[in-house]
Amino acid sequence: MDNSIRIMSEENEKKILCSKACFSADSKGRVFPEEECGIRTCFQRDRDRIIHFQSFRRLKHKTQVFLSPNGDHYRTRLTHTLEVSQIARTIARVLRLNEDLTEAVALGHDLGHTPFGHAGERALNRLCSNGFRHYEQSVRVVEKLEKNGKGLNLTDEVKNGILCHTRGEEAYTLEGQIIRIADKIAYINHDIDDAVRAQVMAEEDIPLSLRMRLGMTKSERVNNMVVDVINNSDDSIRMSEDFYTAFDDLHNFMFTAVYTNPVCKGEESKAEDMLERIYFYYIKNLDKMPDEYISVAETDGKERAVCDYISGMSDTYALHIFNELFCTDVLARLIFG
Repeated sequence: MDNSIRIMSEENEKKILCSKACFSADSKGRVFPEEECGIRTCFQRDRDRIIHFQSFRRLKHKTQVFLSPNGDHYRTRLTHTLEVSQIARTIARVLRLNEDLTEAVALGHDLGHTPFGHAGERALNRLCSNGFRHYEQSVRVVEKLEKNGKGLNLTDEVKNGILCHTRGEEAYTLEGQIIRIADKIAYINHDIDDAVRAQVMAEEDIPLSLRMRLGMTKSERVNNMVVDVINNSDDSIRMSEDFYTAFDDLHNFMFTAVYTNPVCKGEESKAEDMLERIYFYYIKNLDKMPDEYISVAETDGKERAVCDYISGMSDTYALHIFNELFCTDVLARLIFG
């Protein structure tokens, strides 16, 4: 295939992007070398691979904060991902960094998240002897679990950005660093929005000093946070010290008002108990899992395989499996004696 279109895109990057950007033509590449696409750069290709595979589609039925909310407008893991992508792309564009790389990392950053949000992550972290961290699982999804065990063979820059989006070492690209801060901007603001919708809190409950510093509305806060990041980023992506302090104070307020609120979290213990029962069922009955996870058990051990299977479930599928495994027999006994 004629590569002229891709080459022109790569040359345009060198003309448009700043010298600190990660250029597609200079990527560290993939574990398994591939023939280049004639049209798309390597990072555009990674973005498209993530969007078109199953783990991305399952995000639409994975909890963000509120378990089984009554209403269509609460965030899911998918809408959270799209909001992170939008915020991250805005920052990347203004800073003249690689928007395609930024978008690919944003779209892939939560692929390994469990059903039932952080309650599911806590359950698997407690049950698995090696622990469970969703950012590591997201990399595992794209490296090994997708495409029937072949993985997506993404570029090193995208995988590094996904791995480093939550905590620990920062991504080695500025584009990857953007995702860590865009993720925080997105979730703190949409969690406030969802909590207000659920009548768990009101905007006016946020301390006035924080609203005056960060913004009186969701749109003002998002805009002010993004502008602060843009104005204070150079060799690394960051907020100003005083603005981040206010952000941290807002997070502490949300921890008390929402993240540990019984109204929001009342169902989480049930979700954890449900995943625990599913986990031990498959630990004892590996042959009941799909073939691809049985293969994982043979190479990586049964705990890893069961964690892979459960973490890939949507909320709705986990409920279906639980009902199929534990409720059918009970119902039959009630009906037939």
